[in-house]
Amino acid sequence: MFALQGDVREHLHALDRLGVEAFGVRRPEELARCDGFVIPGGESSTMAKLARAFDLFEPLRERIHDGMPTFGTCAGMIMLAEKIEDGVVGQETLGGLDVVVRRNAFGRQVDSFETDLDMVGVDGPVHAVFIRAPWVESVSDGVEVLARVEGGEADGRIVAVRQRAVMATSFHPEVTGDDRVHRSFVEFIAQS
Repeated sequence: MFALQGDVREHLHALDRLGVEAFGVRRPEELARCDGFVIPGGESSTMAKLARAFDLFEPLRERIHDGMPTFGTCAGMIMLAEKIEDGVVGQETLGGLDVVVRRNAFGRQVDSFETDLDMVGVDGPVHAVFIRAPWVESVSDGVEVLARVEGGEADGRIVAVRQRAVMATSFHPEVTGDDRVHRSFVEFIAQS
């Protein structure tokens, strides 16, 4: 779990409820112990700068590109995208998802909202919490769309994807108490 900034505690609690040994990662030597990795919501440009400052950026990028199962939520989705729209000047990403993500696509903090989504791999609707969230503008071949917003101005916008060992959501499943999205990631790790 990326533990330099973001919703670290909430993700750790969700993984703990699933019986997963999860811990915060701040240094490359801690990353070496990981079988899978979660990049939480937070502030994506700050997360990238902190990863650089703690010498975690390049080792994490290498592990992701070598196939380590990785799950990003909100800012984590931005960090995993190959390309960002509306990013800050010089903003870096780790890559891993061949997608274009629009940063803060749903608007400012006051535009945050909740809705129910159908999500591939999860039985029944998922209650999704969007906080200054991105959305996926476009996906390349090989990227599986897992969920889209239904209705409203954002109808049809892509908000969950998976490519090879990398999964990401625009929303925050860690804040709802519903661990099914995390469970789908954990099951994916077990199959890897």
